[in-house]
Amino acid sequence: TFGAPEGGGSGGLILTVGLIFFVGVLATWFRITIRENLAGMNSAQLKDSYVLGMQWFIFSEVMFFAAFFGALFYIRVLAAPWLAGEGGGSSFNNTLLWPGFTAEWPLMVTPQQAAGGVDAQMMANNGEFVGPAASMGFPGWSGLFSWLPLWNTIILLSSSFTVHVAHTHLKNNNRKGLNLWLGITVLLGIIFLGVQYVEYAEAYSHHYELKLTSGVYGTTFFMLTGFHGFHVCMGMIMLLIQWLRATRAGHFTPADHFGFEASSWYWHFVDVVWVGLFLFVYIL
Repeated sequence: TFGAPEGGGSGGLILTVGLIFFVGVLATWFRITIRENLAGMNSAQLKDSYVLGMQWFIFSEVMFFAAFFGALFYIRVLAAPWLAGEGGGSSFNNTLLWPGFTAEWPLMVTPQQAAGGVDAQMMANNGEFVGPAASMGFPGWSGLFSWLPLWNTIILLSSSFTVHVAHTHLKNNNRKGLNLWLGITVLLGIIFLGVQYVEYAEAYSHHYELKLTSGVYGTTFFMLTGFHGFHVCMGMIMLLIQWLRATRAGHFTPADHFGFEASSWYWHFVDVVWVGLFLFVYIL
């Protein structure tokens, strides 16, 4: 109930092999398209198709995160109150199935805990789900400057500005400005991932005890922030490749720089998603 148990199996191996094939396909495909473009083989119509393809790809990513935000909304506004006997729920849910459970977000006490644990749970279960010891949300004004999500927000929003500055320099044919500001953007992306790693270590610490199995709060927290972190990693790698192309091979001109432009679009997208995460996962 409201969580997923940790499990073993071959999932890690399958994920690793899948990622290797994924990276290999992307590297081969991008190398071919870059060479064809540098050779002048891409027509205006083909370049337009690249633009449309990237726009549809970002739209699919919007729908991907919309599903997770929708799940968070459903849990917080509908499912949790129903289990507590509120709204469209019935007293049967609360008095017989989950006695003592109250719907407060974040859920520090799971319905299973409120019912008295696994042995007291009337319905079939697939694991033991214990709520976290503390929330990763807003710590109060006294702890504002030590709150890692705030610093990650500043870092990511700053990187959105720096990549825009890099784009402006590229359109003005300022190669030094492009290389500098794009390099800063990549560095900020790496710092963001490092801070998120520290945040996850903090979440798993004895003080917070927030894990993927910590009820629905832990599940939604790590699914949303984890997938976003993965997308930040992909976006950072995309920008790193553009930086290497610009600094090592002198690629891109003011009139022909779709590789950089597509990467910057994606970077702005992950920035916008983070703003939503910061509001709905950490603050509200």
